Amino acid sequence: MPTLTTYKTTIIPDWVDYNGHLRDAFYLLIFSYATDALMDQLGMDSNNREASGNSLFTLELHLNYLHEVKLGTEVEVQTQIIGHDRKRLHLYHSLHLVGEEQELAGNEQMLLHVDIAGPRSAPFSEAVLDKLRAITALQVDLPRPAYIGRVIGLPAEK
Repeated sequence: MPTLTTYKTTIIPDWVDYNGHLRDAFYLLIFSYATDALMDQLGMDSNNREASGNSLFTLELHLNYLHEVKLGTEVEVQTQIIGHDRKRLHLYHSLHLVGEEQELAGNEQMLLHVDIAGPRSAPFSEAVLDKLRAITALQVDLPRPAYIGRVIGLPAEK
């Protein structure tokens, strides 16, 4: 199993700017929908969230715009689990033309499993951890994405 294809969509008119390109905010919307789909695959769907009172909150994310995406383009998100512990999930989403390898955008996320009543951090259930372990084992040979661990900053003046 390579990365998981977690979301597919077609770029609609409401998502594009005056240049006919996907607006910045809608890249993140697409990646957010991919995170929702991953949560469903992990057994953390809306029924589970309601029953358990737990969900994932985004702690940090980085978004890299690599190539333009235009109106009407059919895209898909591929997701790679970079790592996890009992409460956190580090993942990478990449945006592609459907069926193509070229990365159009990359999105690194650090998510925290939360008891919403607190809100406070809470450990994943064993069932979710088992699914995370299974996906991670299947992705163990995937290369580390080029756009993770990046830092924003200006170079020091000389």
